[in-house]
Amino acid sequence: METTAKSTSITIGATIQAPVEKVWRFWTSPEHITQWNNASDEWHTPWAENDVQVGGRFTSRMEAKDGSMGFDFKGTYTAVKEHQLLEYSLEDGRKVQVQFSANDHETSITETFDAEQTHPLEMQRAGWQAILDNFKNYVESSGKLTTLHFEISIHARAEKVYQTMLDKKQYSTWTAIFSPTSHYKGSWEKDAKIMFLGEDKEGNIEGMVSRIKENIPNKFVSIEHLGMVCNDVEITSGAEVAGWAGAMENYTFSEENGLTLLSIDVDTNQEHKAYFSEAWPKALQELKAICEA
Repeated sequence: METTAKSTSITIGATIQAPVEKVWRFWTSPEHITQWNNASDEWHTPWAENDVQVGGRFTSRMEAKDGSMGFDFKGTYTAVKEHQLLEYSLEDGRKVQVQFSANDHETSITETFDAEQTHPLEMQRAGWQAILDNFKNYVESSGKLTTLHFEISIHARAEKVYQTMLDKKQYSTWTAIFSPTSHYKGSWEKDAKIMFLGEDKEGNIEGMVSRIKENIPNKFVSIEHLGMVCNDVEITSGAEVAGWAGAMENYTFSEENGLTLLSIDVDTNQEHKAYFSEAWPKALQELKAICEA
């Protein structure tokens, strides 16, 4: 097996179709790092911490999804120039440099790192490049909506499923998987304004501002999301909500012989795709349990 010398460094790169401000934010913010920091679908980063300043430390917990192995990727920043440069030392003493080069609405990243001694150079290059390519795909797809589909069969009439789903108390119960304080304010009538809300860890009210695009009792409900609620303030314009404006959430009720098939089609962005893919089936199982009780 090929081994590496201490002086060996490897350089990789990618050009991302996004302004440098966005690229920098997605590269340095823990809530984004957890979404892109993996070289393959078999791995993920369940949590990350990042103190972006000279002398500041970072940690990314990298684990195999099957739980078979994992490690902490740690380091300390030695140089920080916002939107331009990051340099850091890993715990084993190896150095890493990340350069950001802005050109209108695209950004080039050049990453140079000291190779370690155990694995072949090309394996190391391929692994780091895969993570960088994953970052590129994540940034470029951010803000673009994709539709997720879920469905569940419930042993109850469509009328009961419909009424249970929209009932104020029951709604808070079956959507608690998304937020323990989940609730709504407003009306389910067609064209009415409605807000889907919950408290964050600091107790601030956050959620979505929406309207009921269609409501055909026991058959179909369509919600159009217009913006966000942040710190109890409605935001329906600007870059912060650009990726959510116009997102749809549709519920279709199909009944046959007392059995109701509830189908859900939900628009989401890349940041929330994995979360919703896991949370929605759990929420629907809770709704099913309530309806069949």
